[in-house]
Amino acid sequence: MSTTNHRVCPMSNGHSNGVESREEFLAHFKRPDLPSRCTWAVGTAETSPHHHKPLIQRPKTMQTILEAVGNTPLVKLSKIAKAANLKCNLYGKCEFLNAGGSVKDRIGLRMIEEAERKGLLKPGYTIIEPTSGNTGIGLALGAAVKDYKCLIVMPEKMSNEKVDTLKALGAKVVRTPTEASFDSQEGLIAVAQKFQREIPNSIVLNQYTNAGNPLAHYDGTGSEIVDQLEGKIDMVVVGAGTGGTVCGIGRKIKETVPDCVVVGGDPEGSILAEPEELNKTDVNFYEVEGVGYDFIPTVLDRSVVDRWYKFNDKAALPMARRLIAEEGLLCGGSSGANVIVALEAAKELKEGQNCVVILPDNIRNYLTKFVSDSWMEARNFKESVNVHNHKWWNNSISTLNLSIPMTVGVDVCLQEVMNIMKTNSINQLPVIDHDGSIKGMVHLPNLMGKLLNRLAKPSDPVTRAVFKKFVQVERTDCLGHVSRILEQDPFVLVVQKEKKFTDGDNFELRETVVGIITQRDMLDFLSISENVVNGLEKLNLHA
Repeated sequence: MSTTNHRVCPMSNGHSNGVESREEFLAHFKRPDLPSRCTWAVGTAETSPHHHKPLIQRPKTMQTILEAVGNTPLVKLSKIAKAANLKCNLYGKCEFLNAGGSVKDRIGLRMIEEAERKGLLKPGYTIIEPTSGNTGIGLALGAAVKDYKCLIVMPEKMSNEKVDTLKALGAKVVRTPTEASFDSQEGLIAVAQKFQREIPNSIVLNQYTNAGNPLAHYDGTGSEIVDQLEGKIDMVVVGAGTGGTVCGIGRKIKETVPDCVVVGGDPEGSILAEPEELNKTDVNFYEVEGVGYDFIPTVLDRSVVDRWYKFNDKAALPMARRLIAEEGLLCGGSSGANVIVALEAAKELKEGQNCVVILPDNIRNYLTKFVSDSWMEARNFKESVNVHNHKWWNNSISTLNLSIPMTVGVDVCLQEVMNIMKTNSINQLPVIDHDGSIKGMVHLPNLMGKLLNRLAKPSDPVTRAVFKKFVQVERTDCLGHVSRILEQDPFVLVVQKEKKFTDGDNFELRETVVGIITQRDMLDFLSISENVVNGLEKLNLHA
């Protein structure tokens, strides 16, 4: 609980005292990657120090929707397995059928119940949580039923559908920079902790360190799988975010079936996999949500995982579309990722053996993302098709006669940026680092959100509001692809790649900004091109 004297509205959107100094931040920051104080492990004689709950079947009638958390079905993935020539049985654990739409409903409810049991959470309190979204929805669901207030801090990368769902459940939402590291002052963990210090009678349940996270899967998900397959489990495949799901399920199954192979899935760009060599990559951003981190959460016991596999967006997202189209499973992108890993790992299994893959969340969160053909085409996960036979489709971007846009350096303050935007009637500005590289963008909606939520102030340098959730293309790209991007995004940055020789034959690729194409630019082009086409058609008719 906060005992500070400077009281603020418990559900305010901002911080009461502005931006903390670096010293204040370091003095208060509670790391989410400290070693676990629990020494219990599978196979030891030590008695578990935790409070456990028995597996209870879903009642025929329910007092609240919270009783619909857990007891999810196990469904055979026949078509996907057959197409991959798997010999074993492949089952999907349909966690997207939980009450709030994801596997995280389990830990949301369990963390609330554990906090209530210990007297840490009382009527009228505010639940605060840093999350990629699904844990937030699980907590907001519990808060709505149990009459708690709820404040969720999540990165800008996460879908707007998650934000809208959280708000509909009555939660307040604050966004943080996607690129902020876990121990950054601007990161979701630090921001959540700062809110907790400012809001009286508030608690961060903290899924990264909370024992209720893996316990929910040890007592629940893992026990259900053992029960559903009567202990006949040869492999289980689980994607890792906080790691509570994979180690909770893994511990329970290993106790019952010691020879079961526990497989962990980790996206390229994350560091959770072992051995460390697996994590070496140039990838620094991935679209699949809710998996992977740049630190090892306290709740992740990697000793439970027998084998790790890496995956990427180009394989995961199309597979999620296949699960929807071929198996009728309305699941999300991380489900596609887990299935990609399962198809690779389960090649070694024989006929009659069983592999279970976790399908973490549902389609609702991604209707404007991978479910959309335009979104998939814009990000090159699906070929852009000229369905309406536009004559300009394959024309180069240069058709638009791009002019080099204004840019600002990293040392410019936000007030100056706002003045430039206002004077020139523009909504976005590229930010250029001292070495000439592209640091990111300042985007008006994102900047406004930073100021409203007191995550930045006008006197701060522009780096406090750098926006990286944008698409960039090369000037050789075609207008058809750009049009697909602009159906989804307000602008696209046009860059030119150049070789900068550093030493003899060694060089590095540098990107320079050569233009910005906005939705307005595309609309003006379409208006002119369509008028020209119509005029030519009329001339041909008269001829």
